[in-house]
Amino acid sequence: MATVVDMPKLSDTMTVGRLVKWLKKEGDEVKDGDMLAEVETDKATMELENFVKGTLLKQVVPAGSKVAIGSPICVIGQKGEAIPELKAPVATAPKAPEAPKAVLPPTPQPATPPPPAVSAHSVGTPQGEEFHAKASPLAKKIAEEHGLDLRFVKGTGPQGRITADDVQARLKLGIPVVSPVTGSCGCQAGPIAKAGETELSGMREAIAARLLQSKTTIPHFYIEIEVDATALNQLRTLLNKRYEAEGVKLTVNDFILKASTEALRAHPTMNASFAGDKIIQYGNVELAFGVAVEDGLVTPVIRSANTLSLKQISGTAKELVAKARSKKLTPNEMSGSTFTVTNLGMYGISRFYGIINPPNSAILAVGAARKMPIVDANGNIVVGERMTLALSCDHRVVDGALAAQFLGSMKELLEFPGLLLA
Repeated sequence: MATVVDMPKLSDTMTVGRLVKWLKKEGDEVKDGDMLAEVETDKATMELENFVKGTLLKQVVPAGSKVAIGSPICVIGQKGEAIPELKAPVATAPKAPEAPKAVLPPTPQPATPPPPAVSAHSVGTPQGEEFHAKASPLAKKIAEEHGLDLRFVKGTGPQGRITADDVQARLKLGIPVVSPVTGSCGCQAGPIAKAGETELSGMREAIAARLLQSKTTIPHFYIEIEVDATALNQLRTLLNKRYEAEGVKLTVNDFILKASTEALRAHPTMNASFAGDKIIQYGNVELAFGVAVEDGLVTPVIRSANTLSLKQISGTAKELVAKARSKKLTPNEMSGSTFTVTNLGMYGISRFYGIINPPNSAILAVGAARKMPIVDANGNIVVGERMTLALSCDHRVVDGALAAQFLGSMKELLEFPGLLLA
């Protein structure tokens, strides 16, 4: 007898899934473990596994449709077998492009700015598109060597002629980013994208709803600390040389994840959730961390991180990142966290604050380690390496003193990273 496959519940908060695309065609033979389709939930896009052997007789819903949990999506059976009568799937077909609800303003056309009144060697706007530089050969040569647009140079020679001294004086003020063939930002003039509207994906809908809920219902407060990252990077370099033969490569984020786990061990009341008339204390650290994917952000969870070594945390994190980017994460791997780490240091961001990931009571935001002048223990100005850790806390669970103690432990663990190897 043919089997009707329904849309399963792929996450704890999922009510509707979008069938992004079919991986099997009608008439294909399928077996247990084959992937039938890609389904977008409120948390991620993942592949839908088949558990029935036979032939894909019918695709009930087209790719792009939204389907409620429990509604039929396909029928699997034997070739030539009659397809059972199905209840109408609760689904919405892909929307056809609609005209914008409001009339968008026309894209402004590049205009030729009038020559501004500027002082000699002005930092301001160029002298107009029609301007043709009257400059000495040496002035032109120096400007070309430095990539300086002569429209930005005010000539002081006869009849406004630009001299080599004029160019040198302008170079001391810095090179402006405007070029004569582009717009005022140095980019090609014209629209940056096709104007219009895009329907929210399930993931973006979930992100919007959860973050709005977090910021409007959780009383956030913020605290930060600066960490000397010199010893951390030295130890990381040594360990990576030692582990090279094993194919292990530790990242700064691996040390942050391990340090977070140990700091939570020292301050377990941070590892808790607010639940109305009570606070839920967790016995294990279910450690989530942010991973950027094509359509947004997912937070896979390292289970019982408090039982894992630095190398084990590193390996688990890399496996979860690979699964996230290949859309292989399971619902269990994205739920049940007790603490979250988010890191933008790899993008050069020095400091930022995260929005708490419910039901967590805190989220740690990690900035880039930067070389900068510092005052050492002897009062000398030397080159140091500093990293900012910022903690966003739910004030219903975490008080300022506890947050400060937690960050103090993080600082100690990262400045003496050998403690993370114990």
